[in-house]
Amino acid sequence: MASHDIPAVPQTDEQVPEVVAPRSFWLNRAFGLLWSGQTVSLLGSHITGSAIPFIAIMLLGATPLQVGLLSLFASLPTLLFSLPIGAWVDRLPRRPMLVLADMGRALLLLSLPIAVLFGQISLFQLLLVAFLTSTLTICFDTAYQAFLPQVVLHAQLVEGNSKLGTSDSLAEVAGPPLAGVLIQWLSAPLAVFFDALSFLFSALSIGLIRSREIESVPVVEERVSLWEDMRSGLRILFAYPLLRTLAIYDTLKAFCAGVFALYTIFVLRDLHLSPVLYGLLIAVGGVSALIGSFLAPALIRRYGARRALLYGLIVGKLTALATPLAFGGPSLAFALLALAQMGDIGYVFFSINEISLRQQQIPAHQLGRVNAAINFLVNGIGPLGALLAGLLAEVIGVRYTLLCGVCAMMLNAAWLAVVLWRQK
Repeated sequence: MASHDIPAVPQTDEQVPEVVAPRSFWLNRAFGLLWSGQTVSLLGSHITGSAIPFIAIMLLGATPLQVGLLSLFASLPTLLFSLPIGAWVDRLPRRPMLVLADMGRALLLLSLPIAVLFGQISLFQLLLVAFLTSTLTICFDTAYQAFLPQVVLHAQLVEGNSKLGTSDSLAEVAGPPLAGVLIQWLSAPLAVFFDALSFLFSALSIGLIRSREIESVPVVEERVSLWEDMRSGLRILFAYPLLRTLAIYDTLKAFCAGVFALYTIFVLRDLHLSPVLYGLLIAVGGVSALIGSFLAPALIRRYGARRALLYGLIVGKLTALATPLAFGGPSLAFALLALAQMGDIGYVFFSINEISLRQQQIPAHQLGRVNAAINFLVNGIGPLGALLAGLLAEVIGVRYTLLCGVCAMMLNAAWLAVVLWRQK
């Protein structure tokens, strides 16, 4: 890659414009449309996350291995397509890509209730839908994180990411209970139908954004091969000292967090909590994340980027040990697990700050590749951590596997805290 592909690197937080409070909740019309569509589609995605496994298990009698295949097919696109998708996001207009990704996901999901209606549903179709939907989700997520700086002011990125984070948290709180109600009352295929409608709503919302409301992305590089663009995402990311450090931390954290694939088994089988209490735990995490998204803009304005990252890291990890150490009857075990879920306040606060820093420091014409590189590193290694956790649990048990994973995450966080403290 030519040297001009890597821009001058900001070395201090002071070189990043300060966040200013917007005058309107919506920031502007274009952001309001983007936020509305994303909020509805996130809620729908939580429905599908529960409904597709239900279709496999209840209608097709899927075995545990077949259910595992569903998860595998949903994870494969991250490893196969993240980097080329990132390169295409930087080559093509981003709004049409967002609209097409939403419409594609809607059509794929609509095929499931139609197949059930005609008695033609099969495991092959579920695997194909899981694979293609995951691929289009990577397209959408990579493009929308690169698209946000085109519709809001540079100084409003933290506020915009905070509002999008709020939507994600609200969907986490309301999505699983809504999915349960729809699946019980209407059946899983009809629940998927509602998610398809949510993607159509998102496509319509983004399609209503006017061209004059979108800041153009100047082309300042010579066009190179797609392979070179794919490689450049990692090179550009690692040219920024703070972003490089955060990328290493995120990758190690994702690998260690693979142990939480055992969380459901630990809660339901080892601690003997009911499905209702399990759902309440997820809701506690959602509410905590919601609080973190509300606090993020004001705290980042007050303390600056690096200190805000440090405080989010500390809050997110202080309660982590409560999960593997949970014991006793349902009330005590629930209280300890809920305490761990409250750490999502710091996790979301950290995440919003990190995404905003990336959008502020990386030039707009390179954001797609860099976002894809992060997705490739973090989401690509997560399944490997989950596989190792499953093997380790067979030897030392679920609780001790969770304890090993949490301790490794805390050591990783301690390393990052030292780096941030020295550089603040």
